[in-house]
Amino acid sequence: MVNYCRVVGCHNRSDRETQLMYYRLPKVIKSQGKDWENLTSERRRLWLQCLQQNFDGKNLENIRVCSAHFITGQKAELFQKDNPDWIPSVNMVCHKPKDEKSAVSPAVTRFKRRQNRSQKKVESEVTAAEALPPPDTTEEPPLEDGKEVQTDVTGPLMASMMDELQTLRTENRALTLQVQNTVHKYDKSFFEGKPEKVLLYTGFPTFQILLTLFVYLEPFLPTKKSLNKFEMLILTLMRLRLNVTASFLAYEFNVSLSTVSRVLIDVIDVMFVRMKPLIIWPSRENLRKTMPIQFRKYFGTKMCCNH
Repeated sequence: MVNYCRVVGCHNRSDRETQLMYYRLPKVIKSQGKDWENLTSERRRLWLQCLQQNFDGKNLENIRVCSAHFITGQKAELFQKDNPDWIPSVNMVCHKPKDEKSAVSPAVTRFKRRQNRSQKKVESEVTAAEALPPPDTTEEPPLEDGKEVQTDVTGPLMASMMDELQTLRTENRALTLQVQNTVHKYDKSFFEGKPEKVLLYTGFPTFQILLTLFVYLEPFLPTKKSLNKFEMLILTLMRLRLNVTASFLAYEFNVSLSTVSRVLIDVIDVMFVRMKPLIIWPSRENLRKTMPIQFRKYFGTKMCCNH
């Protein structure tokens, strides 16, 4: 399925500008508590406000915004509200700067300054904590009035702890995405030099034939965020060769069922169009010469092919 960017004046589409990402409208998440619901609702509202269009009666799930409208080329995480890419801002109706450099650079600079301040604050407190003498483990006697001593957590300390927690969350999400994008089970090394695997999973006798087919189809395959083009071809060939279920493929490639369905449709369409010239249909005379005896006996020259 071809995705179109719905920003006014933008004509990017996924089958042509394949290097771009096409983001859906943020969903309103109600299952994680009131804070999540308020934050996701506000983000969705701001995205719709930036689009400046009337979507009454339209399916909002089909609306896409391409990555060309984000300063860094990708949208920010949900909890990075102070990030300038929390909403699309480049060449948008709601943001019409006279000079793109003067409008973009200060936003990025402010965001980086805030990150640096939070990081330095955490590092300074960690250094101060390391410089303190080890705590006395001996238990102090209670006061005469029966009340024990309690240490209050100050406001600045709590703020620094929240900043550190947010930084760790962001790093955790980034590392998770990095691991998901770098760990590929069915890559080229999985099949290279192993003809028995190539035959089992794809039906081709050698890896060279499989690689030749991939090089031939690669320029026409769509770009997906969750799978690379070689994995998309392998997923489709496994479906055709082994007749495994879509659920099995989803678990094997660590993607959703909907992604498996879209990949199968897209790759099979490309294979049908691009591999059609490779099918050589014999002439009628050759078909008659190779026709089984029983077919000749009952049908004579009235039939030349049996599907």
